[in-house]
Amino acid sequence: MVWSPFSVNRSRGGARPSMRRGLLAALALCLAFTALFAQARLDAGRLREELTARFDASRVPLLNDWLAAVASAAPLREEAKLARINNFINDRIAFEEDIVVWGQTDYWATPLETIGQGRGDCEDFAIIKYVSLRMAGMSTSKLRLVYAKARLDGLAGPVWVAHMVLAYYPTPSAEPLVLDNLNTAILPASRRPDLQPVFSFNSDGIFAGVSGKGATTAAAGIGRLSRWEDAWRRILAEGYE
Repeated sequence: MVWSPFSVNRSRGGARPSMRRGLLAALALCLAFTALFAQARLDAGRLREELTARFDASRVPLLNDWLAAVASAAPLREEAKLARINNFINDRIAFEEDIVVWGQTDYWATPLETIGQGRGDCEDFAIIKYVSLRMAGMSTSKLRLVYAKARLDGLAGPVWVAHMVLAYYPTPSAEPLVLDNLNTAILPASRRPDLQPVFSFNSDGIFAGVSGKGATTAAAGIGRLSRWEDAWRRILAEGYE
């Protein structure tokens, strides 16, 4: 399976500079209000209390920094928003396998759990980036978590391992940009030959492929992917939606 082909239609015309500035200002204001409403639904005080109770008060500064990063990303244009969140998570969360962090072979953590541990595996990186961008006002329809195979260099040569990334689709027909913890640069999918996508999903459902125009699978909802269904239920319980 391949990523969807890159296709962007660009208009030759354009609005007058003053009109463009006004539209951009209005858009920034709308994004800021979207972020404020998202933050209003999220009880930061309760999150801090839960973090302290479940983990350690030493993680509260990381939680505060994360909330600040999300708030600062809200008024930015979408690609700048991606960069702000991607860089923060990759810089501040350490990679570690689930068996070390949770004593389980496969556990999908909520953002609060990832912050509480200060570390996580590829699924945890993708999930906290997805939730962060949603909180910063990005539409669900532009974001997909993508299950893939990643090519890594082993001692005996290249090996393919299970991996997860977050994909951003500026339009349904566009080639996605990939947010990853293995390669921290945000690159178009065509520049990631080391990834073989298998299927994609978000909080709206599971998709039969990775094309931005793909429809959800016939079975409704996210219940067909039990680990994601469980993780999303816990995410909602923490107050992110």
